[in-house]
Amino acid sequence: MRALVTGGAGFLGSHLCDRLLADGHDVVAVDNLFTGQERNIAHLISRSDFEFVRHDVVEPIRLDVDWIFNLACPASPVHYQSNPVKTVKTSVIGTLNMLGLAKRVGARILQASTSEVYGDPLTHPQTEDYWGNVNPIGLRSCYDEGKRVAETLMMDYHREHKIDTRIIRIFNTYGPRMAVGDGRVVSNFIVQALRGEKLTVYGDGSQTRSFCYVDDMIEAMLKLMKYEGADAAEPVNIGGTDERSMNDLVNCLGEVLSKDLSVEHLPLPDDDPIRRRPDCSRASQRLGWKPRVTLLDGLTRTVEYFRSAVAVA
Repeated sequence: MRALVTGGAGFLGSHLCDRLLADGHDVVAVDNLFTGQERNIAHLISRSDFEFVRHDVVEPIRLDVDWIFNLACPASPVHYQSNPVKTVKTSVIGTLNMLGLAKRVGARILQASTSEVYGDPLTHPQTEDYWGNVNPIGLRSCYDEGKRVAETLMMDYHREHKIDTRIIRIFNTYGPRMAVGDGRVVSNFIVQALRGEKLTVYGDGSQTRSFCYVDDMIEAMLKLMKYEGADAAEPVNIGGTDERSMNDLVNCLGEVLSKDLSVEHLPLPDDDPIRRRPDCSRASQRLGWKPRVTLLDGLTRTVEYFRSAVAVA
């Protein structure tokens, strides 16, 4: 296949490019480098089966491809709140442009959606048929509502134009190539710990997330893209099933680093979800997928990456 990866120089996008190339596909990575970094794909630039195009998906692009993985969008609060209008445009207009491309060339398209479509959920764990509890005018709504509209567009193009679509709802994913200072909890904790700083814990640290290592996430993306069931257009949750509090995460990181970590408590940000864990039954039943990398193992691999990243920064 010839695969287009938007956001291809980002954290998830660059790992997806690696995996697609390893599986024998040709890859075109598109990124405007707003949050993506060329160093994430520097090792691929010389390959004949890889092409990098610096381009913003808010503008149309013409390419001949078989698969489209639409990952383009700032994904951390620090980044998507820095330019909220741009975030909405990337999710909405960017997705429209990618769907238009898929329609023109007959490509299959996968939309990288998010657990944020559930907002601060009132049901637990979250299943794909839960409609969510989202603040439409809050600081996070540029991302939450942008991704919800992107899902709407995917389903409408599927129903109206018979486009072959996929929607993956990504829960907290972590691993090498996360950006230093991107505001996500795993990278924040690791960077602060390596610098000998207190770890910033919002609220009392009892709020939970379910963490998924990047290799498991990429495996799920490929399985969903290849899935041929009649129900393939329906959203699929992908994430860790081991729910951990922020206090648990501090302790796990301390175990990896073999030291006691000090914390500083700050007020909980507005609209920050209190509990989050995906019901991954659909992924298990349809894709035969389940997370395999434990939190301790994943953190160990991620810490090794950040040891050099922090030194460079």
